[in-house]
Amino acid sequence: MIKFNKKIFLGAVTLSLCFSSCSDILEEEPRAIYTVEYFNTESGVNQGVTALYRHLRLLYGNGYFMSNCQNGTDESTWGQSADGNFKELDMSGNGNINPGTFPTSMIWGSVFPYINTANGIIEKGPAFGIAESLISEARFFRAFDYFMLVQTYGGVPLDLGSGDLAFNVSAVTTSKRNTVSEVYTKAIFPDLLKAIDNLPASPRVTGGVTKNVARLFLAKAYLTYGWWLQNPNNIPTYPEATRTDPSGHDAQWYFQKAYDVALEGINSPGPYALQPTYYDINVGSNDRNNECMLYADHTASSTYYNEGDPTGFGSGWAPDNFAAWMQTWNYPNIKSSSSATTWTAVSPVQRAAAQSLGRPWVRMCPPIGVFKNTFADKTNDSRYDGTFVTTYRGNWEKAGMGNVTLYNANNLPVQPGGAILSFLNDDSQSVSYPSGAGQSGVGAGTLTGRADWVVAPNGISRIVYPGLWKIGTYTTLDPNGLGYPNAALTRPFNVAKFSEFYFIAAEAAVKGASGAKSARDLINVIRARAGKWKFNNAQNVTYIADNSASMIAATPSTITIDYILAERSREYYGEFYRWYDLVRTQKWQEYGATYQIGGTAYGDHTPQTVTRNIQKFHYLRPIPTSQLDAMSMSAEEKAKYQNPGYN
Repeated sequence: MIKFNKKIFLGAVTLSLCFSSCSDILEEEPRAIYTVEYFNTESGVNQGVTALYRHLRLLYGNGYFMSNCQNGTDESTWGQSADGNFKELDMSGNGNINPGTFPTSMIWGSVFPYINTANGIIEKGPAFGIAESLISEARFFRAFDYFMLVQTYGGVPLDLGSGDLAFNVSAVTTSKRNTVSEVYTKAIFPDLLKAIDNLPASPRVTGGVTKNVARLFLAKAYLTYGWWLQNPNNIPTYPEATRTDPSGHDAQWYFQKAYDVALEGINSPGPYALQPTYYDINVGSNDRNNECMLYADHTASSTYYNEGDPTGFGSGWAPDNFAAWMQTWNYPNIKSSSSATTWTAVSPVQRAAAQSLGRPWVRMCPPIGVFKNTFADKTNDSRYDGTFVTTYRGNWEKAGMGNVTLYNANNLPVQPGGAILSFLNDDSQSVSYPSGAGQSGVGAGTLTGRADWVVAPNGISRIVYPGLWKIGTYTTLDPNGLGYPNAALTRPFNVAKFSEFYFIAAEAAVKGASGAKSARDLINVIRARAGKWKFNNAQNVTYIADNSASMIAATPSTITIDYILAERSREYYGEFYRWYDLVRTQKWQEYGATYQIGGTAYGDHTPQTVTRNIQKFHYLRPIPTSQLDAMSMSAEEKAKYQNPGYN
């Protein structure tokens, strides 16, 4: 766990990273000490810029941050092996979010040292002749961090001890929170506008920030602030302040700005573009494609630069990328028989470093509604197949068992690579389930004539459910064997995608912005792409199809916020967006109120309806106990510092 230190506002970052002057790759070198004195050098300032990229790893790809961003929404609930880090965020009676809840504290505990690093770069960089284009990378990250903070906690401190947005070198144990409008108008908007003016159109280094990366976050910040000003469901803000803009603009002005900036991003794409198919975005062999604008990067080529052994045992902690483990169930427990006459159980699906498999943790799972409602169209729309693992295939030949025939459901023969367990698309067929785990070992059922075990949508439970293919393990190490499934992923974890320009502009249009493209025009660009197939993961075959016309025809004539939220879930499921989408649009209580899921035991296929207790004060996360304990303030002052509802 990240411990929030009394000196959090000192800004002495304990890990720094450095540039290589002869490479266009952002090389990262861990340092034991990164002192304020070292920061008073040109080299220290340059290394501080690289550290800002590294700090993305503290959150993106972190499974506990995934819990913060998804549990308690319509996308996720707790899985069979979950602890309080997952159950508390579900809001369903297994503990409550409180100031000591770890996942909700992660942003607060991670970003303030890097905000101060950005303050130092912006303040000291000009004296060393450092170009504004490089300093604007720091401006971007300062705005990025403050945007995460203000969405999560409300108003936060702009003064870390030496004045608003000033580099602080003194340990400070007092703090004052600025209002939401001050954080946006004094920090986020000015920094992003300056960054857009000065960042290059193409990245300085692989994965570096650009004008369009800054545009994307400015458009999203305008959109989010517009919602905050409008406040349609009377959600409380903190620190308490009138919801008025210091510049006198209303919500509609900001919705229009969000639309205009997003359209500028679409019309001036620079090196970015939509990938031709949804599969192309997410398949591991095409990582770092030009739809992915910003990511927390990793590498399989170096333990040193990766900050973790690509072939070792992953720590399950930052800076590792291990989010995919959270929603991976214990598929190695699936059983087949090595004998056609006497059931002799063996494990046909071995743990492997493959995008559809990986390391099981069973901490989170998707509610049944994800499959029946969000991804109702599994035929035309490729995003269901491009998001989930719905077929688990045999790989026993890679585990020393030999290329032999095994016997599976209905005692039918299966070969390596064959379907061992499948999740059905709908509930139209009458599945015969066993009592308990059954021969399958995991309580899966049978259909007459099929060799694969099957589970229908209504049979999905907290212990058996489709895994997440899109963010799953991918590696080129040991391509002919099982690989290193217990190692952390060396894939980049995407933070921002070019496609979101279309969603931001469409949402702004629904909120009243006007321009050349309607909300339906914009959403149909994404839906048309979703109708194009290149590969079918469920069948494990090349599949060329263009269902774009059907997808466009199915788009309603009037686009609503609800429709945009549904499309956002189909596009970004499992990518740390959902809680923030529902909080921005003030739909969390509506969307997260109830869900259905089976129980925690193999063979439990009875959907249970679960009710969540989501109150309006929950739209802000609590200020962490570690922060309050670190401050030299009275109990009354600390109580006023905390968000209401959490004292």
